[in-house]
Amino acid sequence: MAETERDKLMDAALEHVPFEGMNDAALRAGAQDIGMAVDLIRVHFPQGGAGLAAAYHRRADQQLRESLAETPLEGRFRDKISAAVWRRLGLVQPELVRAGAATLALPQNAALAARLVWETADVIWTGLGDSSDDVNWYSKRATLSAVISATVLFWLGDESPDHAETQDFIDRRIDGVMRFEKVKAQLRKLPGAETLTNVAFGWIRAPRDRGLPGKTTNY
Repeated sequence: MAETERDKLMDAALEHVPFEGMNDAALRAGAQDIGMAVDLIRVHFPQGGAGLAAAYHRRADQQLRESLAETPLEGRFRDKISAAVWRRLGLVQPELVRAGAATLALPQNAALAARLVWETADVIWTGLGDSSDDVNWYSKRATLSAVISATVLFWLGDESPDHAETQDFIDRRIDGVMRFEKVKAQLRKLPGAETLTNVAFGWIRAPRDRGLPGKTTNY
């Protein structure tokens, strides 16, 4: 993919994030580095630092999407999910994630932050071949979103060699997700459960190219 002016600005701004934070100051410094007019910053990043954090997050999601397509994961399904989360962490730098998290934690950015985690969960489930088209589409992404959020926080504070403790943390959390999926499968086998589910949730369908949470687009 050809590098756009927005890509150039993002890369230049990220060089300043460890010193300035994920904010307008980093964007201004980046623009100065590449000789871009300051007025163009808001054209490329109308949300300022939050937009920069989102772009960095979504670029890693896109890299993960391509990676899963080019090099599919093997093994048990729970191992694939764990490996996909681990692979996603390997695509970002802790200091940039920490700065982005600080910006996205602001109240005005809460909705964007939640959407970004949801998008990552969708990339993983979709990349692993999930074809659910009902309420399970949402429940799978909701449970994995919780795992991703908790994992990132743990990872940022993990000082173990090669983040080994983070890997163990992921495995424990994924085990919880798989237990939840197993319970759901068992409940669906109960007499009348399928009928009840269809009555209560049969109208729920996964979004179809309407820009809703989970249906990701390039940054």
